[in-house]
Amino acid sequence: MSIRVGLIGYGLAGSVFHAPLIGAVEGLELKAVVTSSNAAKAAYDFPRAKIMADVQSLFGSSEVDCIVVSSPNATHYDYAKQAILAGKHVVVEKPFTVTSEEAEELVMLAERQGVILTVYQNRRWDNDFLTVRSLLDTGMLGKLSVYESHYDRYRPQVQKRWKEEQLPGSGILYDLGSHLIDQTLVLFGMPETVSADLRLERKGTEIVDYYHLVLGYSNGMRAILHSGSLVRQPGPRFLLHGDKGSYMKFGLDPQEEQLKKGLRPGDIGWAEEPAALHGQLTADAGDLSVRSVIETKRGSYETFYVKLADAIGRGGEVPVPARDARNTIRIIEAAVQSDREQRRITFAENDR
Repeated sequence: MSIRVGLIGYGLAGSVFHAPLIGAVEGLELKAVVTSSNAAKAAYDFPRAKIMADVQSLFGSSEVDCIVVSSPNATHYDYAKQAILAGKHVVVEKPFTVTSEEAEELVMLAERQGVILTVYQNRRWDNDFLTVRSLLDTGMLGKLSVYESHYDRYRPQVQKRWKEEQLPGSGILYDLGSHLIDQTLVLFGMPETVSADLRLERKGTEIVDYYHLVLGYSNGMRAILHSGSLVRQPGPRFLLHGDKGSYMKFGLDPQEEQLKKGLRPGDIGWAEEPAALHGQLTADAGDLSVRSVIETKRGSYETFYVKLADAIGRGGEVPVPARDARNTIRIIEAAVQSDREQRRITFAENDR
């Protein structure tokens, strides 16, 4: 029996990152879509799904087991809370919530209600991140000193859309920052310190469109996370330096662009990366410095929904624990405080 899914929102995230993957995973059925502006597209893409204009109808539906919240960031807390109280399992698009207080409340509420609550941090299944994670497991870099992760864009013109408006949860720190912070916490856990430089770098922007974060760890390692909106020529996506070697990787995972073009998991070429974009490892070999190519692992965004189906249907592991996503919001809050007060923020040991 399929797990019946209701989707709130059919904008970019809903139509590209959620609906196609839900439709591609065995054991899940997209039963309903709530959308006011893209009803015709949703009906065309998923003719068997019920198209709704009212979220309350979805919360009250007995035909839906799980609700995916893929609406504007400021609505995540309210919609997720209503879905949990209605007894539904819930997936929330990143960023989880606007504040860590909201996130903690949802975590506790889901536990009391006995439902699954997870957050769509799909870039845990980016090809480059999977490769970095595997490389660190080998110990080939030795003791890591610097982990640097970039997600840069070239978008010089401010667009008229909610993501560019001065609303709670708007801005590149909540958007792209949620990805890079989540990846860092998966690898290294909560840091001791957070330092941040936040900017409004484009003419006419209302929101933070540049950030530079430095997360400090007790072993001396630093994680540098950076995104900008005026990067015409991107540099490396990942740079890692350890006492035995360095790793450098250019290019972005192809899955987002493939989903936009209509490709789906299982299609020919799905998640494949050109060999020219494979990363390079430079390591010592005696008195020589040897450079070798590290083949990039295949990405798999569909894994999130495969794991979700297993968690709901068979009690398997939740794809992204909601507490992990809460910690991401805590780092964002610390970054905002760091920039505002122009100082480094320290987490107490019992807060890490």
